[in-house]
Amino acid sequence: MSATANLAPTTPGPGEEPVPTLVRLSNVHKSYGALKVLNGVSFDVARGEVAAIIGQSGSGKSTALRCIDALEKFEQGTIDVCGHAVHDKDLDRRALRRDVGIVFQSYNLFPHLTVEQNIMLAPTCVKSLPKAEARTLARDVLARVGLSEKAEQYPEQLSGGQQQRVAIARSLAMMPKVMLFDEVTSALDPQLTGEVLKVMESLARDGMTMILVTHEMGFARKVASKIIYMHQGTVWESGPASILDHPRTEELAQFVGFGLK
Repeated sequence: MSATANLAPTTPGPGEEPVPTLVRLSNVHKSYGALKVLNGVSFDVARGEVAAIIGQSGSGKSTALRCIDALEKFEQGTIDVCGHAVHDKDLDRRALRRDVGIVFQSYNLFPHLTVEQNIMLAPTCVKSLPKAEARTLARDVLARVGLSEKAEQYPEQLSGGQQQRVAIARSLAMMPKVMLFDEVTSALDPQLTGEVLKVMESLARDGMTMILVTHEMGFARKVASKIIYMHQGTVWESGPASILDHPRTEELAQFVGFGLK
């Protein structure tokens, strides 16, 4: 069994109850051969927070996200997620992925299955949910992303934005405690991007804990409760969305100057 992760509650303000920390990275290092991708990355995400990881291409954003879900191995440091010690060699990945959902830039839907069947697959195979219950669950999450009428269609019959919303619904069907989004709108045109961002904004309003790698600065400013700016493989600045208006470093000032034009 994996060691129990040490996730102390986030320090509360006066009169507030402590909010549990669901994700904690501490001094995480990751290299691909001689290339250092993560160089001592540390940050926390509390329950109900929406953390937007921003930065230039190659800054380590997506690698950090993939390490959280144990899709990438890292050489040094610790990652604790929803009570799972990701750094533990005996990590139960199956248990981790019951608590953590991840949505990628590519939709990864099975083309030979209907939308409903794509969503039912994990609950029936991983959670052993009876098919009738899984079908009801699939209809519920499709309604949540505004695609109830698409249940019997196949992925090729949907637009890119609709396919991405199905991918989000598929993750929601596992009832995760944390959802990760890796550049989910980067392959979409502006109209379809808007469809997907509305769904993510709705999830944020509902209190879903989310970590998203994004280049959508307007969305990050509007929805994120925490901004994590990565540069050269480390967390360069972090704080509330207001840091986009008042950056402390020249690097973030330059990045925001380009990103918001």
